[in-house]
Amino acid sequence: MNILYISYDGMTDPLGQSQVIPYLEGLSKLGHNISIISCEKPERKIEFSKIQTILSNAQIKWYPVSYTKKPPIFSTIKDIRNIYKLAFKIIKRNKIETVHCRSYIPSLIGLRLKKKFRVKFIFDMRGFWADERVEGGIWNLKNPLYKFIYLYFKKKEKEFLTNADSIISLTENAKSEILSWKNVPNQPLQIDVIPCCVDLDLFDSSKSSKDEVLAKKTELGINNSSFILSYVGSVGTWYLCKEMFQFFSRLVIKIPDAKFLLITPEKSETVLGMANDQNVSSENLVIIKSSRNEMPLLIKCADVSIFFIKPSFSKKASSPVKQGEIMSMGIPIICNSNIGDTDKIIHDSKAGIVLTELTNDSFDKAIEQLNNLVLFNRSVIRQGAEKFYSLKNGIKAYDSVYQRLKD
Repeated sequence: MNILYISYDGMTDPLGQSQVIPYLEGLSKLGHNISIISCEKPERKIEFSKIQTILSNAQIKWYPVSYTKKPPIFSTIKDIRNIYKLAFKIIKRNKIETVHCRSYIPSLIGLRLKKKFRVKFIFDMRGFWADERVEGGIWNLKNPLYKFIYLYFKKKEKEFLTNADSIISLTENAKSEILSWKNVPNQPLQIDVIPCCVDLDLFDSSKSSKDEVLAKKTELGINNSSFILSYVGSVGTWYLCKEMFQFFSRLVIKIPDAKFLLITPEKSETVLGMANDQNVSSENLVIIKSSRNEMPLLIKCADVSIFFIKPSFSKKASSPVKQGEIMSMGIPIICNSNIGDTDKIIHDSKAGIVLTELTNDSFDKAIEQLNNLVLFNRSVIRQGAEKFYSLKNGIKAYDSVYQRLKD
């Protein structure tokens, strides 16, 4: 099948490299002819040649367009127009049969292309995007312009769901929510659930030895006997950093030489400021940036990993990439409840501790459980990742969608 994949995220971005390219490489190997349009940030130009090589080797055609940030709203409209004009040409040139749209902005283009060219349209929604913008504080509904945009996208969301030839959700939780909506025609809709998957060959604990872990700890200035709590990812918008540092401050009371390893792209000054606000000493912190290939070894250095995410309506659709990566390395997780399918997966995989409250009392109870880490079997946690987050299974699931549309 000839596929046009449209993404407003860049292939040069870390997300594009972990959550788009690996899938499309696999689908190309299965015989699909894939073209990609993506919006690329000028500051990521250093990655262009690497990504071009990867995609060329996978026989994937890549059509990057420049992402424009300013002025707000109008720059997005400009990007949409540029993508549509390019897609118009590619559909004719490459005999495109299906347009696969990653999230809502590309789906504005995909729906229009479906109506004009009668191509199949995949609404790969990724989450309740408009609600995320509001709940994340990006769109203030007290501003009439943002309220108009929010209502516009909620109307379009209904159109995407109604007109899509295939709908893909990241979570069962979001699927159940959508199926309960009485105002959407053609219920029950056919929705495939494909979470954010993980390259289990890359995130494989057996590929890094004890000596390599020890060497990495030494490089980071961490004593091999120290208890290590890790956090992976950015610290903005959705992540409850205050509460994570509060948890660590309770952990240090029980384990004074504990270290908090933060693997994050954020500036260390930003992270240190957050820690200082919760009276966490910088001596207990190790803050480091990491490439994708370095991530598995850094994750393996930890005894336990943590993430607290702001619970909200839109987070029903959230599939944290970090969860699959951490579980793939066999590391137990401490997280909060009501985030996508996280609760179910953690419990089913015996992969950690889910907190229903973020209080000192609940933190202390969780820390008591950490005194007996043998309760968490790393092989069992890894098996949970294989069950829920296998990239190979994700590729098969997308291939099934493509084959169904072809038939």
